[in-house]
Amino acid sequence: MPWLVLVVAGLFEVAWATLLGETAGFTRLVPTIGFLVTLAASMALLSVATRSIPIGTAYAVWVGIGAVGAFLVGVARGDATTPAQLVSMGFLVASLAAVKLTAAH
Repeated sequence: MPWLVLVVAGLFEVAWATLLGETAGFTRLVPTIGFLVTLAASMALLSVATRSIPIGTAYAVWVGIGAVGAFLVGVARGDATTPAQLVSMGFLVASLAAVKLTAAH
């Protein structure tokens, strides 16, 4: 269950990272509120996950999910990408899987 909580925390990280650009420097109210809510949810769930998963492992996975997810959202929205970036993201996903598979818990 802690790993599921961690994955959801990572998905909330994707949401707040995506919303950050929409805030226009925190000048737009609705995206700013969305950013703050999803940031708080992400942090709260990360905190819950770290009750059972070591902080180093949890943080690495949380950041990785956020990085890959934010990258994919950008690509879906039309951000330019290169084959090398896609391969690099594949390595990041493989690294996250390896962290999970080798975790003591």
